[in-house]
Amino acid sequence: MADAKSSKKKQRRSVPSGQLHIQATFNNTIVTFTDKKGNALAASSAGACGFRGSKKGTAYASQVAAEKAAEAAKGLYGLKSVDVFVKGVGLGRDAAIRARGGFDIAVDSIKDVTGVPHGGVRPRKARRA
Repeated sequence: MADAKSSKKKQRRSVPSGQLHIQATFNNTIVTFTDKKGNALAASSAGACGFRGSKKGTAYASQVAAEKAAEAAKGLYGLKSVDVFVKGVGLGRDAAIRARGGFDIAVDSIKDVTGVPHGGVRPRKARRA
Protein backbone atom coordinates (compact mmCIF):
# COMPACT_ATOMS: atom_id res chain seq x y z
CA MET A 1 0.00 0.00 0.00
CA ALA A 2 2.84 2.40 0.81
CA ASP A 3 4.33 1.64 -2.61
CA ALA A 4 1.24 2.85 -4.49
CA LYS A 5 1.22 6.14 -2.61
CA SER A 6 4.89 6.97 -3.26
CA SER A 7 4.63 6.22 -7.00
CA LYS A 8 1.82 8.80 -7.34
CA LYS A 9 4.18 11.61 -6.29
CA LYS A 10 3.93 14.58 -8.68
CA GLN A 11 6.77 14.89 -11.17
CA ARG A 12 8.78 18.10 -10.64
CA ARG A 13 8.90 19.72 -14.06
CA SER A 14 11.17 22.51 -15.20
CA VAL A 15 9.50 25.61 -16.64
CA PRO A 16 12.23 28.06 -17.76
CA SER A 17 9.85 30.71 -19.14
CA GLY A 18 6.25 31.52 -18.30
CA GLN A 19 3.77 34.29 -17.60
CA LEU A 20 3.13 36.57 -14.63
CA HIS A 21 -0.48 37.69 -14.23
CA ILE A 22 -1.15 40.59 -11.86
CA GLN A 23 -4.73 41.54 -11.03
CA ALA A 24 -4.64 44.81 -9.08
CA THR A 25 -7.96 46.07 -7.73
CA PHE A 26 -8.50 48.81 -5.17
CA ASN A 27 -9.18 46.18 -2.50
CA ASN A 28 -6.65 43.42 -3.24
CA THR A 29 -3.82 42.28 -5.53
CA ILE A 30 -3.63 38.73 -6.91
CA VAL A 31 -0.32 37.51 -8.39
CA THR A 32 -0.17 34.29 -10.44
CA PHE A 33 2.78 32.65 -12.20
CA THR A 34 1.75 30.39 -15.08
CA ASP A 35 3.43 28.40 -17.83
CA LYS A 36 3.18 29.58 -21.47
CA LYS A 37 -0.21 27.88 -21.90
CA GLY A 38 -1.67 29.64 -18.84
CA ASN A 39 -1.67 26.71 -16.39
CA ALA A 40 -1.05 28.08 -12.87
CA LEU A 41 2.28 27.25 -11.23
CA ALA A 42 2.22 29.47 -8.13
CA ALA A 43 -0.18 32.12 -6.87
CA SER A 44 -0.53 34.49 -3.96
CA SER A 45 -2.57 37.50 -2.92
CA ALA A 46 -2.33 40.30 -0.41
CA GLY A 47 -5.11 38.68 1.63
CA ALA A 48 -3.31 35.32 1.66
CA CYS A 49 -0.17 37.05 3.01
CA GLY A 50 -2.02 38.17 6.14
CA PHE A 51 -3.11 41.67 5.14
CA ARG A 52 -6.68 42.52 6.09
CA GLY A 53 -9.13 45.30 5.30
CA SER A 54 -7.88 48.42 3.53
CA LYS A 55 -4.23 47.29 3.91
CA LYS A 56 -4.80 44.63 1.21
CA GLY A 57 -5.01 47.33 -1.46
CA THR A 58 -1.62 48.89 -0.69
CA ALA A 59 1.52 48.72 -2.82
CA TYR A 60 3.49 47.07 -0.01
CA ALA A 61 0.92 44.26 0.31
CA SER A 62 1.17 43.53 -3.43
CA GLN A 63 4.98 43.52 -3.18
CA VAL A 64 4.86 40.91 -0.40
CA ALA A 65 2.37 38.80 -2.39
CA ALA A 66 4.56 38.95 -5.52
CA GLU A 67 7.66 37.95 -3.52
CA LYS A 68 5.85 34.96 -2.03
CA ALA A 69 4.60 33.76 -5.43
CA ALA A 70 8.00 34.37 -7.10
CA GLU A 71 9.78 32.36 -4.41
CA ALA A 72 7.45 29.41 -5.00
CA ALA A 73 7.70 29.60 -8.81
CA LYS A 74 11.50 29.93 -8.80
CA GLY A 75 12.01 27.20 -6.18
CA LEU A 76 9.59 24.57 -7.50
CA TYR A 77 9.84 25.16 -11.27
CA GLY A 78 13.09 27.07 -11.88
CA LEU A 79 11.35 29.97 -13.62
CA LYS A 80 13.86 32.32 -15.32
CA SER A 81 11.85 34.69 -17.53
CA VAL A 82 8.25 35.89 -17.70
CA ASP A 83 5.85 37.86 -19.85
CA VAL A 84 3.90 40.19 -17.53
CA PHE A 85 0.15 40.75 -17.93
CA VAL A 86 -1.29 43.51 -15.74
CA LYS A 87 -5.04 43.86 -15.18
CA GLY A 88 -6.76 46.50 -13.07
CA VAL A 89 -6.20 49.96 -11.64
CA GLY A 90 -4.98 49.31 -8.08
CA LEU A 91 -1.90 50.62 -6.29
CA GLY A 92 -0.08 47.27 -6.60
CA ARG A 93 0.48 47.32 -10.36
CA ASP A 94 4.08 48.55 -10.40
CA ALA A 95 5.11 47.21 -7.00
CA ALA A 96 4.31 43.62 -8.00
CA ILE A 97 6.44 43.87 -11.17
CA ARG A 98 9.40 45.37 -9.26
CA ALA A 99 9.21 42.74 -6.51
CA ARG A 100 10.13 39.83 -8.79
CA GLY A 101 13.45 41.58 -9.58
CA GLY A 102 14.97 40.26 -6.35
CA PHE A 103 14.45 36.66 -7.53
CA ASP A 104 16.45 37.02 -10.77
CA ILE A 105 13.40 36.52 -13.01
CA ALA A 106 13.77 38.47 -16.26
CA VAL A 107 10.86 40.35 -17.84
CA ASP A 108 10.42 39.73 -21.59
CA SER A 109 7.38 41.98 -22.08
CA ILE A 110 4.76 43.91 -20.11
CA LYS A 111 1.20 44.08 -21.41
CA ASP A 112 -1.85 45.85 -19.95
CA VAL A 113 -4.94 43.65 -20.30
CA THR A 114 -7.35 45.80 -18.26
CA GLY A 115 -10.90 45.41 -19.52
CA VAL A 116 -12.35 48.49 -21.25
CA PRO A 117 -16.14 48.72 -21.64
CA HIS A 118 -17.42 49.57 -25.11
CA GLY A 119 -21.13 50.23 -25.12
CA GLY A 120 -21.93 49.59 -21.49
CA VAL A 121 -25.31 49.44 -19.80
CA ARG A 122 -28.42 51.45 -20.57
CA PRO A 123 -28.31 54.98 -19.05
CA ARG A 124 -30.75 56.16 -16.40
CA LYS A 125 -33.95 57.92 -17.42
CA ALA A 126 -33.74 61.73 -17.74
CA ARG A 127 -34.65 63.81 -14.68
CA ARG A 128 -37.89 65.77 -14.91
CA ALA A 129 -37.66 69.47 -14.20
